[in-house]
Parts: sequence; C-alpha cells; structure tokens
Amino acid sequence: MTQPNLPVDVLERAVLALPQDELSDARSVALQRFKQRGFPTLSDEDWKYSDLSNVIDISRRSLEAAVAGRPADRAWIRGLLASIDAAWLVIANGELLEDLSTALEEDDIEVSGLQPDTGARDLDDPLSDLNLALLREGVSLCIAADRMAARPVGLLIVDSANGAHAASQVRVDIRLEPQAAARFVEYHASSGDGEHYSNTFINFVAGAGSRAEYLRFQDRALHHSQTARLNLHLDRDSSIRHCGIDLGGGFVRNDLKIDLRGPGAAASFDGLYVAAEGQHVDNHTRVDHRVGPTRSEQEYRGVLSGRSRAVWNGKAIVHKGADGTDARQANHNLLLSERAEIDAKPELEIYADEVKCAHGTTVGELDEQALFYLRSRGIGLARARRILTRAFAATVVDKAPVEELHESISHAVEQKLRAFDSGARP
Repeated sequence: MTQPNLPVDVLERAVLALPQDELSDARSVALQRFKQRGFPTLSDEDWKYSDLSNVIDISRRSLEAAVAGRPADRAWIRGLLASIDAAWLVIANGELLEDLSTALEEDDIEVSGLQPDTGARDLDDPLSDLNLALLREGVSLCIAADRMAARPVGLLIVDSANGAHAASQVRVDIRLEPQAAARFVEYHASSGDGEHYSNTFINFVAGAGSRAEYLRFQDRALHHSQTARLNLHLDRDSSIRHCGIDLGGGFVRNDLKIDLRGPGAAASFDGLYVAAEGQHVDNHTRVDHRVGPTRSEQEYRGVLSGRSRAVWNGKAIVHKGADGTDARQANHNLLLSERAEIDAKPELEIYADEVKCAHGTTVGELDEQALFYLRSRGIGLARARRILTRAFAATVVDKAPVEELHESISHAVEQKLRAFDSGARP
C-alpha cells in the first residue's frame, strides 16, 4: 500500500498564512527540510510497525480546510486543572491560554516565547520539522539556578475537534539551571467527534546538579491520533525520573530520546501502555551514554486486549570512552486476547569497556498457577483475572514520580482495565 503524501502547495500555503514574527525564519528552514524528507514511511526501520497514513490524511484535510480545532471548552479544561494541584501552562489546540495558565503567576517559573533558533538541532526528525513549520506559537519555561519549584509544573495539552478534521502543533522548551529541582506533569487529553492529530515536541535541558521528576499522562479520545517527542539533555551530576502512561488515543507514537552528556548523569524512565480494541501504541526510547560514569534504567509494561497492537523499541548506546556506564532495560507485556499483538525490540550498542549493561523482554498471558491459587481461595475466575492484571500494571504506577498523583493515576488505570473484563479471553 502506497503511503499518501501531504501536498507541498497546501503545506507551503499554510506556513505562509502564519504570522510574520521571530519564528518565521525557523519555520522556513523547517519547511525546506520537511519538503526534502516528508513523513516517515514503513520502509524506515524505526517506523516499520506504525503506519502514518491516517495521520497524513488528517493533516492534509486540516490544512486544506484551514481548520485548527474548535474553541477550547473552558469548563472541561477547568475540570482537568482541578484534578491536579499544579502550576499549569494550558495549551489548547496549539495555542497558549494565558488566562488559565497559573504558571505565569509563579515566582519560581520563568515563562517566555521560544528563541528564534529553536529547532536548529532537530536535524534527525521530520515530525519535528513539520511541528516547527506549522507552529503558531511556542513556550519556553525555566527554573532558575539553586531554586526548587514549590508545586509541580503542569503542561496541559488539550485539543477539541468536532465534525471537521483538525491538527495541532505544540512545542515547549524547558530548562533547569544548575542545582535547580522541579516536578513536571505533562497531561494530554482531547474531546470531540471529529478526526484529530496532535504533534508535540518538547526539549528539556537539565543543568549540572539539577533534579527532575517527570510524569507524562495521555488519555485522548480513542479516535484521535498523537505523535510526541521528548528530548532530554542531562549535564554533569543531573538526574531525572520519568514515567509515561498511555491509556487513550487510537494511534499513539511516543519518542523519548535521552542524551547523558555529563559524568554522573542518571536517568530512570518507565512506561505503562494499556490498549484495547483498535488501539495502536508505539513507544520508542533511545539513551545515549556519551561519557562515563552515567546510569540509565528503564522498564516498560503493556496490557493489551481485543485487536490492539503495541510496539516497544528500547535502544541504549554506550559511546566510545563512556567507561563506567550502567544501562539496563526491560519490557514486559501481558496479552489478554489472541488478537492482541506486541512487537518488542530491545537494543544495546556498546563501544566502551568496563560497562554493566542488560536488557530483556517478555510476552505472555496471565499466570495459570497464580490463577489456580486465587481460585482455590474461593475467588471467581473473572475477579482473579482482574487482580493479576492490576498487579501487573501497578508495578509501574507505584514507582511513578510525583507521588501525590499515584491515587488518581491508579484510578484512571483501573477504569481502563475494568472495560477489559467483558472482553477478556475465557
């Protein structure tokens, strides 16, 4: 099947219609790069399991109709904001809603527009080029040196689409200055019965000795699509704990790229994806150990039901001279249906000596012995399945950063898993 294309004239017309401002030159450069490469295809190794045809179709229809999405549903957004105590930046349909963005009032957080050279280093990602070429506005936020943000910093990225096809582009630059500390919540949600595609790019720089906790939670409408990339750059002795939770979205692709560029840098990153009938969730992670000693550890878990598909590709690269590296990765998947599918690919590339590296992946069903044990204690089959499935998912949820959100995350995961009960294999 031939992948559809995004007409160049339609794309150029959309870029020219954007405001002439400090980002105009960056948009023009990104446009030229994207015109040369276009969308990734199934022939690209990193995309061979994830077909972007529907995303391209939504983008084309959105650009032809000049539709960015319907006006933000502020009552709905306020309800989301009230569920988590955080200093929020609210980005709705690709635009910052200043009146709902409480982070603008925080003394610990400096918020500004993007720098004109944004995207100058994003040379290996065509979706980043598309994002920048069509970007209406972007946001930069900074935590000053030796400061600790009092509350979690929240990025609420929401979209609404009714009737017509719509697409949005979101770009955020985050910087922790040396010795700063902060917790972050990246929350994605969407509403409306129209087809929608969201493309998000976040660049995060952690200065020397800084500390970060980062929780990404995605619960979009099941007929909406999302691609998202987070680039993390860690300097000397900085650290980050990251966790990504995916419950919604019909087509979801997450790229997490971590650059450990300073001695003593450390990153732990975990993920949970729960997919039901018709969902496709793709997680690609890459960590570059450029110097030693540095440390990375990741564990991703998936629960799949119905005719769903998930992809996990975890790559760790230990560059020459990065002696003392400790890199570990694990991926475990629970299939609740004969129609569910997982494509798992752990990768290690090691070009240094004196390193500790390990990887592994498992794919299986519920443990029959565990089921038998629970049933022998008088627990019915359906309830026994629920208990084991929730315990499998809780391994990731319980160690997620931003601990005060564990209860709400657990509730959301519980609601998603509860819908599996009627469709679980007998």
